[in-house]
Amino acid sequence: VQQIQASDGAFAAILVDGSVVTWGDEIFGGDSSAVGDQLRGVQQIQATTAAFAAILADGSAITWGVADYGGDSSAVQDQLRGVQQIQAAKDGAFAAILADGFVVTWGDEDYGGDSSAVQDQLRGVQQIQATQQAFAAILQDGSVVTWGSTDYGGDCSAVRDQLRGVQQIQATDLAFAAIL
Repeated sequence: VQQIQASDGAFAAILVDGSVVTWGDEIFGGDSSAVGDQLRGVQQIQATTAAFAAILADGSAITWGVADYGGDSSAVQDQLRGVQQIQAAKDGAFAAILADGFVVTWGDEDYGGDSSAVQDQLRGVQQIQATQQAFAAILQDGSVVTWGSTDYGGDCSAVRDQLRGVQQIQATDLAFAAIL
């Protein structure tokens, strides 16, 4: 086993050959049979409360589990090419960094699944971290862009001027901390 991720009721494990084994409550992603034939060459898995997202060797991404928690990426599937990293906001959304530094999001709109309000700022993204309901992205110039639930760190406007030269972001379930 290379990696194991857990939703609130299921597990997904990447095996040495790049295939995936899932078990647990099928509602929480324990049943990946609908996408099982696509889960080959898996490089990374992330999980929300009730869904999983996997990056494949060809840079595409596959999702399964509860649609409202990010288990259905069909609306953005054609954009999920050259995926470098996927981060999960545990309460129901995913954000993927593409090879060109752009970001694609899906899942619960209130928890970061809708990044349209900041999409024009999400260029040159280097890293993404997530709380339970929000995302924070570090850009090439060291600035930070946030989106998702404001109660969980999704609005950094009050400290935006201080967020210059950020090297790393750490996240708890409720808040972000930046290392300058």
